[in-house]
Amino acid sequence: MSDTTSPAATSNPEPDLSGRQVGDYRILRKLGQGGMAVVYLAEQVSLKRQVAFKVLRSSLAGDTAYVRRFHHEAQAAAKLVHPNIVQTYQVDCIDGVHFIAQEYVPGQNLRQLLRRQGGLEVEQAVHVMAQVASALQAAAEQGVVHRDIKPKNTLITPKGVVKVADFGLARVTIEGKQVELTQMGMTMGTPLYMSPEQVEGKPVDPRSDLYSLGVMAYQMLAGRPPFEAESPLALAVKHLHDEPRPLAQVREDLPPELCTIVDRLLAKKPEDRFESPSALLAELRKLSIRGLEEPWGESWAQMLAESARAVEATQRLESAMQSETRMLRRQQRRRWWTLVATVTICFAVGALAARLLRPDPLLPQELLQTTSVAKQATVQEQFYLALEENRPSAYRAVAQYFPPSASPLNEHYARMAQRYLAEYYRENGRLDQAMREYAKLAELGEQSPVFTVIGLFGQSVVAELQHKSVEATSKLTLATRWWPKVPEDQRQPLLEMLPPKLRTTFLELLQGRSTPEGGSPEPTKLPRSL
Repeated sequence: MSDTTSPAATSNPEPDLSGRQVGDYRILRKLGQGGMAVVYLAEQVSLKRQVAFKVLRSSLAGDTAYVRRFHHEAQAAAKLVHPNIVQTYQVDCIDGVHFIAQEYVPGQNLRQLLRRQGGLEVEQAVHVMAQVASALQAAAEQGVVHRDIKPKNTLITPKGVVKVADFGLARVTIEGKQVELTQMGMTMGTPLYMSPEQVEGKPVDPRSDLYSLGVMAYQMLAGRPPFEAESPLALAVKHLHDEPRPLAQVREDLPPELCTIVDRLLAKKPEDRFESPSALLAELRKLSIRGLEEPWGESWAQMLAESARAVEATQRLESAMQSETRMLRRQQRRRWWTLVATVTICFAVGALAARLLRPDPLLPQELLQTTSVAKQATVQEQFYLALEENRPSAYRAVAQYFPPSASPLNEHYARMAQRYLAEYYRENGRLDQAMREYAKLAELGEQSPVFTVIGLFGQSVVAELQHKSVEATSKLTLATRWWPKVPEDQRQPLLEMLPPKLRTTFLELLQGRSTPEGGSPEPTKLPRSL
């Protein structure tokens, strides 16, 4: 390989295509962006319909590997024609714009619904489970495993039709050969919903998607996911070794048969789960759930209306209680006005003194005004919000709202946010910025060997993307010095940061490092799944 920089290494801002016409598509406005593409709302002029117009980033369009992966993703999705899967209409390149035209799904995703309601009613949750399972069955029949089932990828129309989106991490069989659509520079899934076999880097099949659906089902019914931890690494370990609190204990009102289904979906071993999505569907149909056999729109609309009425009733009760409280307070103020006046004077003097003597705020006011990220109650919640939103301002907000110098916990999450900020830049083709963020982690040294290795691994991946193979190997060589200080239970998730080629190189470097001068190599304990 040469050391020339690939097109992916450029960090120029992505042009906004809103207002342009590309072939038969008039681009209306930007909807969002991901690691490889920018998504727009567009109108297909000839058919007068709205579509989601997914455009490969211009910084990646000159890289044949990324273009090939982009088209593989389109092929995987195009094979899947099913009412519960976002449909692909066209994949093409016109005027240098590589794009995928897909079905536009109005409404909201499950993550947004859970944020608003906290959890779902039994009928709603089972409706979602059944439709996602139906989508997974259609994918399994075509040899496709999604590998990133989560609420954000579960779209729900106003009539309650569920559409599974984003097969960008899929594994698909093309002409009898397994093709990984997750290649260098891409993440392998979302830690909160990953199956144990994904965590260990083992081969996956449709039962892995069923585990992720089980995590999602538990969250829909319990109002929280089955596992929570202080870091993605700790979360991954919980998926491997811990058992969640039984759903029947969290929600005693749930049908026992439904709890049994969710428990089986969350089994650690794939062979202990349902053998296929169709087997799960068969069990769901046995439940005595209102509306499960009715058209989705009618039953869903009715359930949403009932939920809305319940929320409205709660709000009315809260408003009445607040009004009563205000009335009582007014009566108290009339009785004690003399005392209040005295206390007010004292308070004013104290407040003036406090204002004159208070230290400068930890977070500059102008920084608070410019951020668009809501502050959370704890640094852990702030970090998980950043993972969900996946944008630079959200990652930076972790350190902005919770200064790293204030506590070791804040410092830990600030480093985690910096890691994911670097990955965001890497996945979006802004490789120079990614390299700078990884370098900050790599410089930690003795302060944190784990984050030092993360930084060096990240630099190696970026250097390889830039076709700088010598630099990539150099970073791996530096990482071998810190590897013995990384706890064994954290090594496998760290190795998953590396694509297969770099992972092999690193393990070979480790073997070489363990060879004493003039002697035979010392045995090196390699990860079980490699």
